[in-house]
Amino acid sequence: MDLLTTQINKAHEARPDAKSVGIGIPATLDYETGHAISTVNLDLEDLPIREMVSEGVHLPVAIDNDGNLAMLAEALYGAARGTRHALLLTIGTGIGGGIWLNGEIYRGSTGAGAELGHLVVEIDGHPCQGNCPNRGCVEAMASGTAIGRHGKEAAEREPDSLLGQRLAAGESIDSKVVNEAAVQGDEAALGAIDLAGHYLGQALVSLANVFQPEIIVLGGGAIAFGELLIEPARREVEKYALNPMNETRVVAAQLGPAAGMIGAAAYGRMEAEAG
Repeated sequence: MDLLTTQINKAHEARPDAKSVGIGIPATLDYETGHAISTVNLDLEDLPIREMVSEGVHLPVAIDNDGNLAMLAEALYGAARGTRHALLLTIGTGIGGGIWLNGEIYRGSTGAGAELGHLVVEIDGHPCQGNCPNRGCVEAMASGTAIGRHGKEAAEREPDSLLGQRLAAGESIDSKVVNEAAVQGDEAALGAIDLAGHYLGQALVSLANVFQPEIIVLGGGAIAFGELLIEPARREVEKYALNPMNETRVVAAQLGPAAGMIGAAAYGRMEAEAG
């Protein structure tokens, strides 16, 4: 928290006319109080972040889930611009999400909603990571972490593949290594990504059926895989979602890794203007 307030104050020195601060964090939130309730992949629980930052920076602070803010940015300035109903999944170490419903961010009853990464896609699947008690969540089956695991399993099954050779050479197989091998056309790596895309698509089928969005946007670091990940997910939606939800567009985010920061800035401004 000290580091966070220090960096915000440095930014304020550079932009002294700023009237507010926007912050996105990967946690479930109490929207009214600005408390971070809990988070899956960080050791953070029941922390009054808005209050603590406000004391340190002497500016109004607007705080929201980072997935919500990435969704806001894509809706205002990116791939979902002009829509009133959209979904976003950010695929990285885990999977976050945001819901754009009737032209507004949907947060649930207290602000903790839209944890789209914990939709179960494999009832007896891999245990979910971090503090999630479930199994087979799409985060456990299609995140960047999961792609690395799928790649390692493929390397063990196929020792003559490029992934297998790199594993035999003592390398740790993570999503970056899988991506490098896939670019070189390694079938084991391509299969690992396709498997993750299948699980991702199964989650999108359920989300499309529930929300009937105009568009589903996929962002986060794992979108470096591009169509290798997106196309199998899109195929699942086309094949298994109900009509007309099977026509839902599935596209890559346009704002890249800056989406959460852009959304936080926009949200901070919006809250300041609202008084």
